[in-house]
Amino acid sequence: MQRSCTSLVGRRQLRTRGFCSSSSRAANTGGDDKIIASVVFERLPVVIPKIDPVVYAFQEFSFRWQQQYRREYPEKFLKKSDARGKGDYQIDYVPAPRVTEADKTNDKKSLERALDRRLYLLLYGTAYGSPSGKPTWHFPEKVYESEGTLRKCAESALQSVVGDLSHTYFVGNAPMGHIVAQPSESNQDLPSFKRFFFKSQVIATNKFNIGRCDDFVWVTKDELLEYFPEQSGYLKKMIIS
Repeated sequence: MQRSCTSLVGRRQLRTRGFCSSSSRAANTGGDDKIIASVVFERLPVVIPKIDPVVYAFQEFSFRWQQQYRREYPEKFLKKSDARGKGDYQIDYVPAPRVTEADKTNDKKSLERALDRRLYLLLYGTAYGSPSGKPTWHFPEKVYESEGTLRKCAESALQSVVGDLSHTYFVGNAPMGHIVAQPSESNQDLPSFKRFFFKSQVIATNKFNIGRCDDFVWVTKDELLEYFPEQSGYLKKMIIS
């Protein structure tokens, strides 16, 4: 299937605002094409990303420059500050490693990997519009039916996969982008549809019981683009990380 990707400007021309606010408008805007709500479910970075070498060199230079003009405190004051934290209550702090066991084993089913980067959930199974109904990698999705808004449809799609939305947060009511899929000359039997993407984030948990799929992975943005070579250009612009 060949998919034509539209920009955010094109999304406004299709009056996607109606899809997010009224089910009756949504029914009258898309014609006979099916409307799919997909969820870009992401886990935010857990640790601060490593500093770029250029940024680190600039910070080092700035620190040394400021040291030349820093204010010198009295020796008596400095000794008082050194005396703090030497009581019985002092705790030796050892930071947790940035590289986890999931990183070492390349366990893509674990959220405890790539802690300094964003991870995205992909499912392997039957997706709407897949050729011959074969399993394929896709985002959590659901065909729009009678939900009050398209966001509610996206919430249902994610809930059917993770089971509970208490550890999720949907960012906004409007979709972050959409793709129009049309049948190619070689596959005229494939349906045409519009796929709208909603962003949701993981909140206060590091494990989900993923269901209703044959397989799943948590991948970084670079890894995600390898799963969608045809839409990589569009997804790279849509997903900002």
